[in-house]
Amino acid sequence: MKRSHQRLKTGFTTGTAATAAVKGALFLLIQDKTINFVPVTLPSGETLEIRIHSLCRDKNSAECIIKKDAGDDPDITDKALIGARVWVEEKTDGSNIISITGGYGVGRITKPGLELPVGEAAINPVPRSMIIAGVNDTLALYPADKSLKIDIEIFVPEGEELAKRTLNKRLGIIGGISILGTTGIVKPLSHEAYKATILSSLSVARALGCETVILTTGRRSEKFAQGFWPQYTEEAFVQFGDYFKFSVEHAKKKGFKRIFLSVFFGKAVKIAQGFSYTHAAKTQINMNRLADWTFEASQDNILAQMIKGANTAREALKYMQEKNMKPVYLIGQKMFCNISKITGEDVDVKNVIFDFDGSILFDSSLLHKVDS
Repeated sequence: MKRSHQRLKTGFTTGTAATAAVKGALFLLIQDKTINFVPVTLPSGETLEIRIHSLCRDKNSAECIIKKDAGDDPDITDKALIGARVWVEEKTDGSNIISITGGYGVGRITKPGLELPVGEAAINPVPRSMIIAGVNDTLALYPADKSLKIDIEIFVPEGEELAKRTLNKRLGIIGGISILGTTGIVKPLSHEAYKATILSSLSVARALGCETVILTTGRRSEKFAQGFWPQYTEEAFVQFGDYFKFSVEHAKKKGFKRIFLSVFFGKAVKIAQGFSYTHAAKTQINMNRLADWTFEASQDNILAQMIKGANTAREALKYMQEKNMKPVYLIGQKMFCNISKITGEDVDVKNVIFDFDGSILFDSSLLHKVDS
């Protein structure tokens, strides 16, 4: 039977939603008309028609709310309400003045290192540019001999709750979510959003004076790493997910003097085998190679054959723990060497492999003891 492959649906960013909300509110104020859709021009020049969720006004202000659509991307802000309140005041002369701020549910920057200065609302530069362009497009409908003062407040009713499911607090974005987007659209399962979070995390850590970064694969390995290296602040810990090489390369570019990695056994094997990206759907452990390493380290042919027939890294580790741990040490050493190839000699590298209960399987700082 043939499996039908349906193309995943794209969505739009919080920045696009905020722009649509501003345009909808401003149009109502200028034209005194209610509309159901509003056009938003993306940075690429493409135009999206965005449905308006709600729209209302009083004498000098209007409020428009957009329901964000992330398409088929597993985005925490999918279906979130993104709103804008817009106030308009006529001026007697001069050019139009546009101010943008964040209201309830939009985070505020409290740490250095991000694209915006401390104290600003977390509305990133591209969404700000989109909003200003959207305002200017709408003002083309207004008499040319008049100028306006336009005050814009972006708000997200559920922003505080949504932010709890992000890394915003660690990045110093307090009180809500960020209004994001570089292209205006959301591509399903895109790598760009995760990479952007890694880069922001590295930037904040450096801006706060961290010279050591501890790269972890996720929350669990981070928790174990924080227990292993309790002397480092929360900002020094950065979750790299599957982006091993990308994260190490950019940590080096940011100027960290020490780069530590905290991983579980499966990721350790993939890094040892030279994978730069470690997602399970994209990279498979070479069990034949792992079996060869097992024999090289242990000289145990029976164990090597067991490893060769294992279905998962977890199963392979179980056999090693039962019979001989030397292959784990060899994998840790190979992982250390592959990290060091990226960082060069001027960076202090350490790597730790954790078991699933948090116990240490390998610690590169003890390599001299392993070699002896």
